[in-house]
Amino acid sequence: MSDPRYALCNCNGSSALDIDGLQPLLPGGPVLAGQALCRRELSRVEALLTGDQALVIGCTQEAPLFAEVAAQAGFSGDLSFVNLREFAGWSAEGRQARPKMAALLAQARVPRPSPVPSVELHSAGATLIIGPLEAAIDWAERLKDRLDVSVLLTRATASELPPQNDYPVFSGADIALSGHLGAYEASWRSGNPIDLESCTRCNACIRVCPEGAINYAYQIDLEKCRGHRACVAACGDNRAIDFSRGDARRSERFDLVLDLSASPLIRSPHLPQGYVAPGRDPLAQFEAAHQLLGLVGEFEQPQYVDYRAKLCAHGRNEIQGCSRCLDVCSTGAIFPAGDYIRVDTALCQGCGGCASTCPSGALRYAYPRLPDLGARLKLLLATYREAGGREACLLFHDGRRGREMLLRLSRQDRARGLPARVIPFEVHDIAAIGLDLLLAALAYGAAQCLVMTDSEEPETYRATLAGQIAIGNTLLAALGLDGRALESFSADDASALDARLWSLPSGLKTLPPASFNVLDEKRASLEFAIAHLRAHAPAQPAVVTLPPGSPWGDLAIAQEKCTLCLACVGACPTSALMDTPDAPRLRFLERNCLQCGLCVNTCPEQALSLSPRLLFADEARRPRVLYEVPAFCCLRCGKPFGSKPMVEAMLSRLSAHSMFASGPGLSRLQMCADCRVLDMMEEESR
Repeated sequence: MSDPRYALCNCNGSSALDIDGLQPLLPGGPVLAGQALCRRELSRVEALLTGDQALVIGCTQEAPLFAEVAAQAGFSGDLSFVNLREFAGWSAEGRQARPKMAALLAQARVPRPSPVPSVELHSAGATLIIGPLEAAIDWAERLKDRLDVSVLLTRATASELPPQNDYPVFSGADIALSGHLGAYEASWRSGNPIDLESCTRCNACIRVCPEGAINYAYQIDLEKCRGHRACVAACGDNRAIDFSRGDARRSERFDLVLDLSASPLIRSPHLPQGYVAPGRDPLAQFEAAHQLLGLVGEFEQPQYVDYRAKLCAHGRNEIQGCSRCLDVCSTGAIFPAGDYIRVDTALCQGCGGCASTCPSGALRYAYPRLPDLGARLKLLLATYREAGGREACLLFHDGRRGREMLLRLSRQDRARGLPARVIPFEVHDIAAIGLDLLLAALAYGAAQCLVMTDSEEPETYRATLAGQIAIGNTLLAALGLDGRALESFSADDASALDARLWSLPSGLKTLPPASFNVLDEKRASLEFAIAHLRAHAPAQPAVVTLPPGSPWGDLAIAQEKCTLCLACVGACPTSALMDTPDAPRLRFLERNCLQCGLCVNTCPEQALSLSPRLLFADEARRPRVLYEVPAFCCLRCGKPFGSKPMVEAMLSRLSAHSMFASGPGLSRLQMCADCRVLDMMEEESR
């Protein structure tokens, strides 16, 4: 991307904007400065909308207007917008915010992310409305001309079904619902002997029922029914009434679901697209129905994550190890699939929590990719530093609620805005922020990294983020750096957020900037960042003890229990555990260990235990012997064929078994495979 031009505005004099100081810091040009570029000076912006050189406009409020003008002018260059007003100019320290303004504008020079594969979703508008009769039928009548509706009644009262049979009506209980936009599957137990699809609503059953057990919703009250079955005879050849139907299950597929149940059928923090559950509130129901009307057609969404099964530590040989991605996913998009996992890309909504918590990098955030985020961070902090900025505090926030909270910050009473050294950094979702990105930011020169969440953020995301931050701060404190440099907090109130940001500690130490780039390979990025932090740290510990859940660590072995069966070697997904062909010996390469627990769960003697830590010595990069025992030699030929503890344990356990208590069976267990065959052949010939 070539160096852009800039159109910057002080918003009618309300925003501090030092154009003369900024211009030397901005490569490219020219820099157009104005006071009302979105109104009386709009023609000055129109004059820049020629050619294909990129244009950066220092305003986000009027982005729709500028985009429309650019489209009318046939502008073919990149057009981007930066919020200088709320994030820098509208601040009590606005006149000291020039380095931050330069840093925010610098991000426009980062090339746009490469396209990623997309997931196609198709919806023809087949909509299932689930709920009590009155509400479900009311919304079916409103939507039937615009959507292909079906109704599943969960409760029927004395109300009547519509006289005209315009859409299918079912009744059911024990409803199960799964799927995503364009592919929902609903199943239910009928519960009602009357098949509403076959029923002609002739009311013959109602007239003949002696107990009055059938209402005009064509539901039979089985507590009133005494089994006369006059209704069955009255129904005749229609055969709509069958008392054996009550417990039968039925399933149907739909594109969209309007769930009017008091308690949603799908309970997850992030509901799948095409499913809305407004409850009983009429206004919420109206908004939900309006939303469904816009979900008919063909849609695309990015494939947010890549999965590389060969790096996955979920399971081996039907024994489970790591399940962090399954535990954190808020949409149910990740499923166990034998020894691996499966990601439903249509259900995934791109939070990135799975990628940030994955210890191996088997799950990789693809939209945006971590190298793209890292490039933005690196340029942002480099520009801030070169412009004279000090003690940069990165404030990570999402592009929805987090952005709204920051915009509100500058509009409250006695607003102070953002401090000059607090630089907002927007991500798709805060769950995507992992230890690799946070430590890279410190290595690039940030003094502090804050991650802003709120009470609506799923608890699993906040817990995972807190765990990542605990690992990072423990490591920083052990290196003699600031053990509070990483922090997450919940912000639901603008006044409280204002007080928090303006009370941040000062005098924080920053490190010389690193030159490495954040990579797609998670563990490689972490190694680069930690190596840079340690190279400039006051303390140089050989080893750091880390909290549970850390992606590095040692493996302890209870030698008195271990028989060196080497089942752990076959289970290890990263070759951190290795055997030796010429001797009964178990070796361990600590650098490769994910602390996934597969070896611990596989060990039949329960002889292994994890010990989370980070070892800096060269020992971490060289295999070391965990346990070594003498070999057991064949009784017949003397060739070693197993470990002595393993064979002795086997002999001890089998010596009392009837198959081995007498005869040659026990001695054959002490022979190698070749000699065992020879011994059996010799016995047959005798």
